Amino acid sequence: MNALSEQILSELRHLLSEMSDGGSVGPSVYDTARALQFHGNVTGRQDAYAWLIAQQQADGGWGSADFPLFRHAPTWAALLALQRADPLSGAADAVQAATRFLELQPDPYAHAVPEDAPVGAELILPQLCGEAASLLGGVAFPRHPALLPLRQACLVKLGAVATLPSGHPLLHSWEAWGTSPTTACPGDDGSIGISPAATAAWRAHAVTQGSTPQVGRADAYLQAASRATRSGIEGVVPNVWPINVFEPCWSLYTLHLAGLFAHPALAEAVRVIVAQLDARLGVRGLGPALHFAADADDTAVALCVLRLAGRDPAVDALRHFEFGELFVTFPGERNASVSTNIHALHALRLLGKPAAGTSAYVKANRNPHGLWDNEKWHVSWLYPTAHAVAALAQGKPQWRDERALAALLQAQRDDGGWGAGRASTFEETAYALFALHVMDGSEEPTGRRRIAQAVARALEWMLARRAAHALPQTPLWIGKELYCPTRVVRVAELAGLWLALRWGRRVLAEGAGAAP
Repeated sequence: MNALSEQILSELRHLLSEMSDGGSVGPSVYDTARALQFHGNVTGRQDAYAWLIAQQQADGGWGSADFPLFRHAPTWAALLALQRADPLSGAADAVQAATRFLELQPDPYAHAVPEDAPVGAELILPQLCGEAASLLGGVAFPRHPALLPLRQACLVKLGAVATLPSGHPLLHSWEAWGTSPTTACPGDDGSIGISPAATAAWRAHAVTQGSTPQVGRADAYLQAASRATRSGIEGVVPNVWPINVFEPCWSLYTLHLAGLFAHPALAEAVRVIVAQLDARLGVRGLGPALHFAADADDTAVALCVLRLAGRDPAVDALRHFEFGELFVTFPGERNASVSTNIHALHALRLLGKPAAGTSAYVKANRNPHGLWDNEKWHVSWLYPTAHAVAALAQGKPQWRDERALAALLQAQRDDGGWGAGRASTFEETAYALFALHVMDGSEEPTGRRRIAQAVARALEWMLARRAAHALPQTPLWIGKELYCPTRVVRVAELAGLWLALRWGRRVLAEGAGAAP
């Protein structure tokens, strides 16, 4: 066990030291399909098309059947890309199966827009639907009527603006509304809105209309984004890139949840990242990437990390996103994010600032079981639950929540793991352990024994499935589709396993119910 703990710390050190390359993100069906469609040269991207076809599920759609809300964008996009790749092996069959899939799918936007709709759905899905209708007229596809007024209102706003500033949030979905390359310009990283799909669309329009000075920078960006997937296939790209603020921020925040933030073995790697964040945090806050608009979520987590490292950052950067007693992720956000407010609450408490309204909002946004499951940036309820427990307990040593604890223990699967879909995942099991770690500190002996038993079962499940240096594959984070920020998730997996190992050693040494 000690040897395994050392291996975990060594891998964590390595992961943290790599976080200066823009970030690691798993491949995206949606963005790859859109980039292929805009690229235009089928024969020059045969490996990427083959990858796209290989991702199709048995039912004809793309994306996890566990989370149907997030399957429309990748399936529409793949269908449109493959529609023009008929000579390629398997393309025609894939198009036929995708068409059947979309015909049979219930429309989640028939009457209203779900709270956890994918990023840019109001712009992207009607656009894809319209493109498919012109190619496959007469097919009874879902039409997403509830999104149409939102798209129209957004287009009216965009019509009043000649050019959006680099890094504006709406640039992230430029492929769904942009037609003139003059409405956007590649940022310092070469991207349009840190989006491969948007950048590929902008590049195609720029080449067609003769606006080529920036095309070389867009090409370099798309190549770098493709490398970030570690797929080894040219043209296969991630859902979002770079993530050179989000990745280090969330990784260090996760270390705190596991009790690893101040571990001596990680001290130098943590110090380097903290110094970078400290230098980058300005009065406007931080976004997921250096050249993207600031948002309350990244700003709040950055404030948490800096305070945990002993710095004294000003809370003013977070105040820009205050709306009454809540915090909006971006100005003009359609609906509030629970996890953004959870992170804002955690930051405010760490900084010793009043947070009664935010605390009340977080407590109120729970399901009848006492858990948090109405999240717009992550598909699993375990993610906001782990973070909410940490935020609510911050500075309150006697904080207890028997209802949430009972629900969390009851949700453990027979195999010992946790998961919001049909199977347990390493990432979600780690989140469950982070929450139990906090809860254990103020439980009575009986409760601590229950927790220790659950942790022992989780540890057994994790040990049976661990693989050194294995990149996670399961996409659970909400973008335009579900995606996987691989290093962020790997840090969570390793931190969860390290916590369970340490817990097990203490239980053995001190008797059942001991805390880590």
